[in-house]
Amino acid sequence: MASSATVLLFSLLSLSSLSLISATQAEDPIIRQVTSDDAGNSLLGAEGHFSLFKRKFGKEYSNEAEHNYRFSVFKANMARARRHQILDPTAVHGVTQFSDLTEEEFQERYLGLKGKLDFLKSNLPEAPILPTNDLPADFDWRDHGAVTPIKNQGSCGSCWSFSTTGALEGAHFLATRELVSLSEQQLVDCDHECDPSNPGACDSGCNGGLMTTAYEYLLKAGGVEREQDYPYTGTDRGTCKFDKSKIAAKVSNFSVVSIDEDQMAANLVKNGPLSVGINAVFMQTYIGGVSCPYICSKRNLDHGVLIVGYGSAGYAPIRLKDKAYWIIKNSWGETWGEKGYYKICRGHNICGVDSMVSTVASIQS
Repeated sequence: MASSATVLLFSLLSLSSLSLISATQAEDPIIRQVTSDDAGNSLLGAEGHFSLFKRKFGKEYSNEAEHNYRFSVFKANMARARRHQILDPTAVHGVTQFSDLTEEEFQERYLGLKGKLDFLKSNLPEAPILPTNDLPADFDWRDHGAVTPIKNQGSCGSCWSFSTTGALEGAHFLATRELVSLSEQQLVDCDHECDPSNPGACDSGCNGGLMTTAYEYLLKAGGVEREQDYPYTGTDRGTCKFDKSKIAAKVSNFSVVSIDEDQMAANLVKNGPLSVGINAVFMQTYIGGVSCPYICSKRNLDHGVLIVGYGSAGYAPIRLKDKAYWIIKNSWGETWGEKGYYKICRGHNICGVDSMVSTVASIQS
């Protein structure tokens, strides 16, 4: 009986997943390959879809051996995306610009969050408890001018620096009403701050870092330059070129937010976008929708992102009701996700989204 129920459940999941993505398929035929339930037909057209993938994302390989290897990885990732679609039916999963990378390559090049799980036990200042009774049902800092356009970290594990600047850009806007794009490259080149409670967790350019230690660095350095004065290169092989005379934003203080998503919402509305750590396992194949996977570790936080808002009603056919969600600004360019953004279920600590949250304040200059 249990076995029959399980089969029925997964059949329903597959059918509902297919209905969710049908509209997207019409716009982007590249994902038809991934969402097909017929493995034979899916593999039969793999080469054609690999050609579409290469053309869409400008992929070129050095020789035939590399091409063939990437094709094999691509096919494995298509199968993985189908698994993700079943486990995360309220989102759409398929081919992304990362579909020719192994999980290990993806983690090495595009993630890079360091830090301990007992975040609130690390002697960092804690944000005060805020009232939550009058919070708006929906809120988005993009509607209020506090969020810069989507950026792209490239093949560099510097996500932590983008999360840091994104939060400070929002805080600086609240303090000055001026939206300024701030320099991630300054952090990549100059910030080598370490977490005193975890000496192995140091900010290390493309090899990863942590948002709270980046705030510590900015307090000590005096601030951060504009993006245009210290532009991003996507490498950490350069020397520090920080010029104090060009400081555009300063950190007043920062704090960590309690593991409570209502407190997260209250801090977001009052203090601006929040830096968060997340488990990015479902993000390699994410295309759109509200990600609410049945299984996602809350412990392996490996990616630094920015919460810019939340919604109360994301379409979720499997659960037969709308799902509340967080709006997350990522740093992989506009060709990923929903024009660079990620939506993830709110209220259940999905993928550890409420386990490593910090807020920053800027000095009004």
